[in-house]
Amino acid sequence: MGLAGRVNQPAGRYPLAMSNGKRGRPPHDDQLTPAEWRVTELVRHGLTNARIAAMLGVSLDAVKFHVANAIGKLGLDDKKALRRWDGVSRASALHERKEPMTTELGPIGQIARTVKNIRSAERFYKDVVGLPHLYTFGNLAFFDCGGVRLFLSEGDGDDGASILYFRVGDVQKAAKDLAARGAEITHAPHMIHKHADGTEEWMAFFKDDEGRPLAVMAQVSV
Repeated sequence: MGLAGRVNQPAGRYPLAMSNGKRGRPPHDDQLTPAEWRVTELVRHGLTNARIAAMLGVSLDAVKFHVANAIGKLGLDDKKALRRWDGVSRASALHERKEPMTTELGPIGQIARTVKNIRSAERFYKDVVGLPHLYTFGNLAFFDCGGVRLFLSEGDGDDGASILYFRVGDVQKAAKDLAARGAEITHAPHMIHKHADGTEEWMAFFKDDEGRPLAVMAQVSV
């Protein structure tokens, strides 16, 4: 979802560090490198390594390399634990925000539907249904439906598990509150997209009483 960007290849292909002329990764003050963060956010969104590689335009080995590095650095057991890890990048607007925000679940902000052909669906919802088209990223398309965002993703076309996304002010606190009330958090809060103006889209997923997916979502800006 607009998460394009090149991930550095493993096995000694990092450029010379500018600060000291030595080989290795460029210096950073976060627990994960920028490349590891990009991959981790997509892991937390539930994507497979193959899908992540395709979205970022890198090799499958590069994705596996960064996943393994992230798991090792964070002291986690496996990829499942990485999906539920709730860390925030220091470069994120969410990390910089200080003021308290409400955690009550607000109105529905987004509904997701899987379609067989994203180009055909995009034309249908735009030209036939008449919904305003917001933006498209690869095989993901977004439309405005009276203030509720319709999210279309290309897959097997089975819309039986359409996801309801509830707007919240503080996505991290909302996820913690849901967990405290007994909800199973399947994907920890994670950034899925950063708009040109710096506004970030954050989501977290949990299960309903029948095991179907639900989500909370928030827009964060500095």
